[in-house]
Amino acid sequence: MKGKHFFIGIFLIMAVFFGSCDIDGGAVAKVNNGSDAKDNGSDPKDNGSDPKDNGDPKDNGSGPKDNGSDPKDNGDPINIADVAGKALLAPVYGEIDPAAKAAAAGANDFAFRLGAALAKNHGGENFVYSPYSIWLPLAALVNAAGPQYTAPLLTALGAPGISRDDINKAASRMLYDLTKARYEKNEGYYNPLKIVNAIFVDKDVTLRKEFAQTFMDFYRGSSINVDFSSQDAVDAVNQWAEKSTEGLITKLIEKFDPLTVAVIANAIYFSDRWSWEFNPQETKEGTFHAPGGDTKVFYMKREGYGQIYYEDDRVQAVSLGFTGNGGLYIILPKAGGVEDLFSSMTNDYFMEIQGNSFSAEGKLLLPRFSIENDIQGLKENLKKLGVPLFEGEPLTGLIEEVPLVMTDAIQRALIKVDEEGTTAAAVTVMEMGVTSVGPQPGKPFEMICDRPFMFILYDYTYDGGGQILFTGMVNQPDKK
Repeated sequence: MKGKHFFIGIFLIMAVFFGSCDIDGGAVAKVNNGSDAKDNGSDPKDNGSDPKDNGDPKDNGSGPKDNGSDPKDNGDPINIADVAGKALLAPVYGEIDPAAKAAAAGANDFAFRLGAALAKNHGGENFVYSPYSIWLPLAALVNAAGPQYTAPLLTALGAPGISRDDINKAASRMLYDLTKARYEKNEGYYNPLKIVNAIFVDKDVTLRKEFAQTFMDFYRGSSINVDFSSQDAVDAVNQWAEKSTEGLITKLIEKFDPLTVAVIANAIYFSDRWSWEFNPQETKEGTFHAPGGDTKVFYMKREGYGQIYYEDDRVQAVSLGFTGNGGLYIILPKAGGVEDLFSSMTNDYFMEIQGNSFSAEGKLLLPRFSIENDIQGLKENLKKLGVPLFEGEPLTGLIEEVPLVMTDAIQRALIKVDEEGTTAAAVTVMEMGVTSVGPQPGKPFEMICDRPFMFILYDYTYDGGGQILFTGMVNQPDKK
């Protein structure tokens, strides 16, 4: 993997339907347009798209209303509210907002609770998913949920007892920190993380202006008019996805159900290199003890002072920092399987690992790995977590005409780790229808990742600390 590295990620796409209908096995989704939660300047690797041009939320590709009856003219009528967004909310340094802290912790607990449930469908296999790209659009949909559904949805998101206003403000503060909005006016500054939200709405329904305004103000979400009965809608969503991920997610949607009336989408894109790169000349072949038997893989080596390390009676952990911010925790269980560790992780334990990691001398052997998977059972496990949007008429505040219900949820994710950095991507599709520094060790550590381990890709927020963007398990590294 040459040059820049990407954590890409996620589209949360919810397709909305009128009437009671069966959804065809999963529209695999992908999207293009939309306003970036924070556009931070040009990408060092320009693949032909201007990173500063994330699409004007007011420019939906629809011209003046044309009664000339072109069936593919998806600009007739234009039922998208014309809204301008406020600035993201900046944390007041020295003052941690209690509701924002609770929401950030809840998002991480959501990550581990949902991840533990999903991983059961991937036993013995590699696994990766992006919880934040599911959590953030669901948080936005709190603003469309009916009164009796709001509290259960907040509880499922790990934020019980806080208000709708609180979750919106928390999301805005998270985006401010994660997208480094404070630096956006600094000439030449490049932020490796980009977060983009959008909602695509059918031309024959009307997006509620209150939702459009809140989505823009707190989530930097664009509102885009399409015709879901036309191939043009598939193309629009696929182009949005491709552009939002620098070309890494392509041709995700094949078709929409004719009754689809809305799709909500989120993309997370991360591009950075290690602050301390592995020397490729020190990468050597070795044995990995995989669940299916021993196999030969290639181990990257890092040895010396200044490694961010944690150890207790359960795990060894090391954080691999990026040149910008955040990092990738590699967590190796001392006993038991990685599935047991993954299913028992909580935000409190993750915070303990972060808070008690220290700069240490030692040796790390880490195999190169790459994972790509379709997440199985996402809809069922969201329901088990208490997300109340799959039954009844929960979404009364999204469009003017009728209440909506979520009918399906799908995610595809990938990650690649090598000597220079990391590449990751994920897409989630949701369809809806009507109806601190510790003591130094006595001797240098040795952490040999020659058996299954888990990983957590994170970045920092002021209120909540390390915010989980991707997580998963490695049961079988690359063999070359």
